[in-house]
Amino acid sequence: MTKVPTDRSRLVRLGLRANLAQFSLLVAVNALVGGMLGQERTVLPLLADQEFHLDAYTAGMTYILAFGLAKAATNYLAGTWSDRYGRKPVLVVGWLVALPVPLLLIWAPSWWWVVAANVLLGVSQGLTWSTTVIMKIDLVGPERRGFAMGLNEAAGYGAVAATALATGYLAAEQGLRPEPFYLGIAFASLGLGLSALFVRETRSHAVAEASAHVLQADGSDAHLHGELTQREVFAQTTLREPALSSACQAGMVNNLNDGLAWGLFPLLFAAAGLSVGRIGILAALYPAVWGLGQLGTGALSDRIGRKALIVGGMLTQAVALGIVAASDTFLLWAVGAAVLGAGTAMVYPTLLAVIGDVAHPAWRARSVGIYRLWRDGGFAVGAVLSGVVADLWGVRAAVWTVAALTAASGVLVAVRMYETRRRP
Repeated sequence: MTKVPTDRSRLVRLGLRANLAQFSLLVAVNALVGGMLGQERTVLPLLADQEFHLDAYTAGMTYILAFGLAKAATNYLAGTWSDRYGRKPVLVVGWLVALPVPLLLIWAPSWWWVVAANVLLGVSQGLTWSTTVIMKIDLVGPERRGFAMGLNEAAGYGAVAATALATGYLAAEQGLRPEPFYLGIAFASLGLGLSALFVRETRSHAVAEASAHVLQADGSDAHLHGELTQREVFAQTTLREPALSSACQAGMVNNLNDGLAWGLFPLLFAAAGLSVGRIGILAALYPAVWGLGQLGTGALSDRIGRKALIVGGMLTQAVALGIVAASDTFLLWAVGAAVLGAGTAMVYPTLLAVIGDVAHPAWRARSVGIYRLWRDGGFAVGAVLSGVVADLWGVRAAVWTVAALTAASGVLVAVRMYETRRRP
């Protein structure tokens, strides 16, 4: 735990133990954020096929394209707004945007209502998930950053898995609409209430950490210190700084294959004759392993470093996608989904920890937003790429294509990224 005096003549305490109550509340809030995403994982691909009769894979993936573009753009803005207006206002606005999403999905008379709902969902996720990440980084300080990100992402994607499983069960028992989306109404209402009434602002923690931030002994990170313009932060995060830019490309490819899994896996399983209930199990298994695995991988990255986990995770995901593409039974698909979740768990919190390691606290929130711009832009790239390849050559060809891209991304990280975890 670190105590730092602020300009308000009081102590701001950095560290997980010192901020446990607020940190735990933010974990719960992010679980609700994940639940909003999980309500769609099983049901929407089947809704596109069975109720709206979309024959082309590309057309069916439009909701993921809309979600990815909206979330990516909002991630970018969320970091800037969090620095300008504070973290809590951005979080509350994100929940307000989420409120109509399940209602639009319930009432949608045409597919374009579903697409519009996913624009709102993307905006909401960009605001809420980004700010919960930034606030946890603010609270814990540098020592247990990987563990904090592991808890954050475990809560979010654990909720994605639980909600995907629950909505699959409800869809099998009650139909695709409206019952599965009642969960989203409850999640949005509870998330808004908790955020507005109980979450506290954390920007002062980042200010305190910035005042105590020191250069590395060799001065190699001097160019990253101090206040940078928005353009400079964007350039450092996207291109110039090797670790930050490597994290951006790996994050984009990671979510590219997540977009593939979200949009096309249920259709692949349905074409093989699997029931809605079994499809729900497979749709939940991948984010379940992903979510639970992050409880260990985030903390592990604090001990062994970030780079090895990221490289290993990307290559593991590539192997998993190959298993899915080559298989045609529930058991083998379950193995592929579990391995895919394990590989993603190795990568997801670790990439966020890299951003926290390298970006200076004065502009870290903006760097997180830029990283999440590129990472969640992967949803849009995945929707277009996998949809076009699936329309031309079939779903399995799309899975193989994304597997190859994921392996190439892991190799690029191995070549370009340096280890960012500072040893005490």
